[in-house]
Amino acid sequence: MKRETLRSILKAILTRLAKVEYYGTEYLPKEGGVIVATNHMSRMDTLYLFINPARTDITALVADKYKKYPVFNWILDVGKVIWLDRDKADFGAFRVAAEWLKKGVALGIALEGTRSQNGQLQEGKPGAVLLAQRTGVPVVPVGIAGTENYFRDLLRLRRPRLRLTFGPPIYVPPLDREKRDEQLKYWTDEIMARIAALLPPKYWGFYKDHPRVKELANQ
Repeated sequence: MKRETLRSILKAILTRLAKVEYYGTEYLPKEGGVIVATNHMSRMDTLYLFINPARTDITALVADKYKKYPVFNWILDVGKVIWLDRDKADFGAFRVAAEWLKKGVALGIALEGTRSQNGQLQEGKPGAVLLAQRTGVPVVPVGIAGTENYFRDLLRLRRPRLRLTFGPPIYVPPLDREKRDEQLKYWTDEIMARIAALLPPKYWGFYKDHPRVKELANQ
């Protein structure tokens, strides 16, 4: 099956299973490499990001643990995701991601590194910042709300209500070698704060007391 065919089928099915709304898609560049930095609460996050109306070429870095789920494995393979081994520093996946970004692909990355178990933001990791710094592509934050209860709602015969909100792009400047760790943390926190500000406060979790989140949320 072609990727475009899969996307059309998924869009038809997923938009019937749930009421999904996309906001701020004008912030996604229409072409060229871009990192789409997202929170991660459900296996469905990647699929709803995949059918967004702005970038049909979007793919994602996905943990290889999902290979053990036959349906997800097949869908993600056809969707041409980059499989990532989260149990080690997967330099191969990082290298492929950088190559694809330089070729103009939109790449979704969950900065938290793993799925949240409580529906709230976890502390971000610096992988997306390193990729942005290496490739020079912008980072567009997106806050995904509603997927944390996706399967529970379906089992209760309720239609989940999802909202994906994109924000203005961020450009990560070259890092100062002498302050590299400090700057990696700063830019990771900045991207996570941007994601938090696109979500209702109940999702803020690790960043609920971060002054940058409150500043952005009040703008």
